[in-house]
Amino acid sequence: MTFYDDIYPFYPLQRTSFIFSGSLLTIILVFLVLAVSLLVILPGIRGKSRLFWMFRIVISLFIGAVIVALNFTNDWAEARMITNATYKSFSNAVVNAEVGLHVGLLHFFSLSGNPVVQFNETIDYNEMFSWHDTIEEEYEEALEKGLPNPILYIAEKFTLSSPCGLIFRYSFSGRYASATLWTAFCCWVLANILFSMPVILYAGYMTVATAAFIFFSMASFSTIMNVPQCVFSIGTDSFETEYSHSFWLALATGVLCTIIGVLVVLFNFLIPEKMKEAFSSGVDSYEDEDVSYGEGYLNSVFLDGVTISPLTSKVTTVSSLN
Repeated sequence: MTFYDDIYPFYPLQRTSFIFSGSLLTIILVFLVLAVSLLVILPGIRGKSRLFWMFRIVISLFIGAVIVALNFTNDWAEARMITNATYKSFSNAVVNAEVGLHVGLLHFFSLSGNPVVQFNETIDYNEMFSWHDTIEEEYEEALEKGLPNPILYIAEKFTLSSPCGLIFRYSFSGRYASATLWTAFCCWVLANILFSMPVILYAGYMTVATAAFIFFSMASFSTIMNVPQCVFSIGTDSFETEYSHSFWLALATGVLCTIIGVLVVLFNFLIPEKMKEAFSSGVDSYEDEDVSYGEGYLNSVFLDGVTISPLTSKVTTVSSLN
């Protein structure tokens, strides 16, 4: 490979290993800027309400960021192993490498050498196959690039010609899971709007709805685990996918939304006045209502000598003059 100056023949530029998803980085930066912007107003809030508002902002933005990020993560399910496998087609060269399959609402494959540098070459690949109707075109591009055999073997399992039928399982389950996650995000936005209005009860209901749609997305993705799993065999080893970080993070977020929603609904029935005070709702609700100031009394000392003539006396006087 020195003839190409470390540039692979089918790659226009040197391939670099995957470090961090650009989409996830964008989401994190957006929510961090939003969090800083909202936390700047905290010094203007007096008393104990300041801590409550800070807790409310942090928890709310955490839930929103997780819901959006789960659409772009690549570790809803994953599997990896270290094995000896043939490296390139039409070659007997065998490398010791870590082969990984990372499944999200997209697909992500990785192959890392163990050690990374073998045969005077850096074996550190990260290839992503996006969910479209099929991945036939991306698989053909991978063949043209001359990707290592383990990656081509795994990618072939997701083509239409594969007897495993993984493309149908993962594409449909991922599509419905993504749709329900975006619905959960809409419920989260509505819940935050309702928390700023004197309708705390409905805000609690929308928080519970957010949790429900997160659970629906998990149920949609879980359908791939309810069918016989396709075994990936590379060399003398094999592996199957299992639930990973994003799946359990979705579960934790759904449970958190459920607890918050149930507590808001429960406290709204038990201590409604304190809930309105905590969320600063209903403060100006008395402006358009008849305000009762309680019972009053007249001081007889100031009323001594004050005579109040009835209105009828004026009418009588006018009539007598006529």
